Amino acid sequence: MSLEQLPVALLAGFLSFLAPCVLPLVPGYLSAVSAVEASQLGRPGTARRVVVASLPFVLGFTAFFVLLGIGAAALGGTLFRDQFLLERIAGFVLVVFGLAFMGLLPWPERLVGAGLVQTARGRGSRVLLGAAFAVCAAPCIGPVLAAILVLAGSSDTVVEGALLLAVYSLGLAIPFVLAGAVFTRAMGAFRWLRNHYTAIQFAGGVVMVVLGLLLFFGRFWVLRVYLNRTLEWLGIEPFF
Repeated sequence: MSLEQLPVALLAGFLSFLAPCVLPLVPGYLSAVSAVEASQLGRPGTARRVVVASLPFVLGFTAFFVLLGIGAAALGGTLFRDQFLLERIAGFVLVVFGLAFMGLLPWPERLVGAGLVQTARGRGSRVLLGAAFAVCAAPCIGPVLAAILVLAGSSDTVVEGALLLAVYSLGLAIPFVLAGAVFTRAMGAFRWLRNHYTAIQFAGGVVMVVLGLLLFFGRFWVLRVYLNRTLEWLGIEPFF
């Protein structure tokens, strides 16, 4: 794993939050974890309660995604000892997922495991509810999640794979907690992004295809060069 993959994973998490099967459900999940009626979200005095209650929920889906990252890294390291071959396979798969995310290839988006959500709510566990949310959302955010898992599978160690999925979860968690803190303003901005999701989705797919091609042809280092140049142009000391 290279450091360039971390901002990619963070962006992928944010794109997953904007997915049509995630964003519309955010008020419902915020209400479920905080016991605040959806119509009361954003009212004065509720922000702190919602944010604090959201943290176990975030921990739940983070744990699920990190376990997936550990599994992907372990599987990749077990099946493929040749790192160069593994990166070429990962690059090819990443291109396929990018095309699927752009809508150029079919991908099933049916939600599954809705019963898990009801079970978690029945037990009153916010951590389990977060894990159930991750399971239910996985098919819909599949191309993005699978792309990050592919990168995790090409990692040198299990720890790197876990880190990559932790950063992905952070990209999903930040807007979720932000929505709880400033619900009215945040959801207004998110609705604008949702209305432009087709263009965002296509652009995200293009990025995935480009990353896959760079990985396939062993040119991922090119991304580091351009990132450093951009940082220098902004007057920031390069850290890659």
